[in-house]
Amino acid sequence: MSIELNIGLVLPDVLGTYGDDGNALVLRQRARLRGWKAEIHRINLGDAVPESLDLYTVGGGEDTAQILAAEHLRNNPGLSRAAQAQRPIFAVCAGLQVLGESFRASGRVIDGLGLIDATTTPLAERAIGEVATTPTGAGFTAELTEPLTGFENHLGATILGSSAQPLGTIERGTGNSDEAATFELPDGKVQRHGEGAVQGSVIATYMHGPCLARNPQLADLLLAKATGQALSDLEPLDLPAVDKLRAERLRG
Repeated sequence: MSIELNIGLVLPDVLGTYGDDGNALVLRQRARLRGWKAEIHRINLGDAVPESLDLYTVGGGEDTAQILAAEHLRNNPGLSRAAQAQRPIFAVCAGLQVLGESFRASGRVIDGLGLIDATTTPLAERAIGEVATTPTGAGFTAELTEPLTGFENHLGATILGSSAQPLGTIERGTGNSDEAATFELPDGKVQRHGEGAVQGSVIATYMHGPCLARNPQLADLLLAKATGQALSDLEPLDLPAVDKLRAERLRG
């Protein structure tokens, strides 16, 4: 099957502080290893945001960068239109907060894009360290079966509204908040700490790493969604170095 994949790297000039640009590189490489034609389109501050790319990634940044990003994306509705068209969007840390309803930065409440039913306020203490979660299987992520890992470094306490569900339940680390919340899983309600968010075609997380380098199944899920396939339809990749890194991170 001949596949061409266009990946939007959203605002890497302001939301590229923590190496999250690597998520787009991982997606491109895993696509190319399968013989697909894949390209990354950098969308910088001041650029119009195309709404017709196949897949988008959004990274992390500091307060000033978040404010600039939120203002730019509110004034350039391409990413919001892409979400309405069910194009996959993967956001990390500040990206999660910017795609929510609101967040606090530089002592102010800033309006987000409203693509995730979530509000973010400051944690009492910064969350720093390794994170491990069990995927919830919510919505767009129903095919995920493997544990997720990453490195968190954030001061945001993100509370999800009823339209969003966590990407994972915390086994190690802080995640969205230092307080447990009740949320609905496919097998019923549980009281657990949640991490990340899933709403429509948006998947968001606090996990750096880059996240998709550490979680190849999640990367492949995004590729599958972007190309209209089931995750099980993708040709497996034999990458021993990736498997070794993942095993090390899961051991903690």
